[in-house]
Amino acid sequence: MIKILRALEVKVERKKSGIAIAGSCKKVKAPYSLVSTMRASVCVLGPLVAKRRIAQVSFPGGCIIGPRPIDLHLKGLERLGVEIKIKSGYIVAKARKLKGSNIYLGGHFGSSVLATANTMMAATLADGITTIENAACEPEIVDLANFLISMGAKIEGHSTPTLRIKGVKKLHGTTYSVIPDRIETGTYMIAGAIAGGDLFLENANGRHLLAVIDKLRESSIPIQIYKDGIRVKKSARKKTKSTAVTTLPYPGFPTDMQAQIMSLLCLADGISVITEKIYPERFIHVSELSRMGAHILLEGPNAIIKGVNSLSGADVMASDLRASAALVLAGLVAKGKTRVHRIYHLDRGYENLDKKLSGVGARIWREKE
Repeated sequence: MIKILRALEVKVERKKSGIAIAGSCKKVKAPYSLVSTMRASVCVLGPLVAKRRIAQVSFPGGCIIGPRPIDLHLKGLERLGVEIKIKSGYIVAKARKLKGSNIYLGGHFGSSVLATANTMMAATLADGITTIENAACEPEIVDLANFLISMGAKIEGHSTPTLRIKGVKKLHGTTYSVIPDRIETGTYMIAGAIAGGDLFLENANGRHLLAVIDKLRESSIPIQIYKDGIRVKKSARKKTKSTAVTTLPYPGFPTDMQAQIMSLLCLADGISVITEKIYPERFIHVSELSRMGAHILLEGPNAIIKGVNSLSGADVMASDLRASAALVLAGLVAKGKTRVHRIYHLDRGYENLDKKLSGVGARIWREKE
């Protein structure tokens, strides 16, 4: 994302305590070479067309987890008065003026986090009032709204399915601390659950993970929530119980935790069922877990998991960001050595995962391919 902003000639400086961004974008084209590597790159589209009235953004890439159309992004912007054309793999967006509108952002599988973000960011600089119905309610959307409010935006209803945005003429600079990453937190919770031990996750927000915590407790994993973090304490000898998991938009069980809990349930006592209702094809990691001795049967959007006593180390291939994490989690308890290949996916979502895990007792390291 920093590279994309620099390609737009925005001044970005990375510091230990955060990122400093100064000045306006001088260019309006986000190139394929960068946008193709990360799905979230499409989030420059809304702010760019709102600020400069023109944007050229390549179709986004990222993890291979089934069809991920951007029709809701384009629908939201078009309702604000943006003219959209597709040319040579680029989204070309133009607008003489952005105008507030009533927008319904419902998709085939529910609301869209990134489409809500793109539309909300653009609407902050539109004339008049914009109402977004079926807006995403994820904590990241609430955090983005609070960030924009700290810059002078006028937004109401964040954390509800109805967002109301009164456009302002301009935004100003701010200093802001983002929320802790709930998916990173959830991944480390499952690390403690699958390997056993006593982990305290500092600064983690348990309120953002109630669906995950509920399923872990259902699987006999002791979880304690504190003001300053989350504690996972489990004996390696205590067997995990099987359960049923269905992924849903927030506050339901997140699709981005599906692969990780599957690794845990591969070792559970009994039969578990995971139903994927966000990305029904998000099961590429199943074949890799099967290499390690897991017993998993796919039936459409359902994965039926028969728990085994142990997994065995193997060479496995990461297909996407969360699958990478799931394979690392399985490797923590597999007998023998597990090599996870193509870990460049992993580094997009986890900073120093190997160092953090080795710091609490895991035998994990990096090797050059």
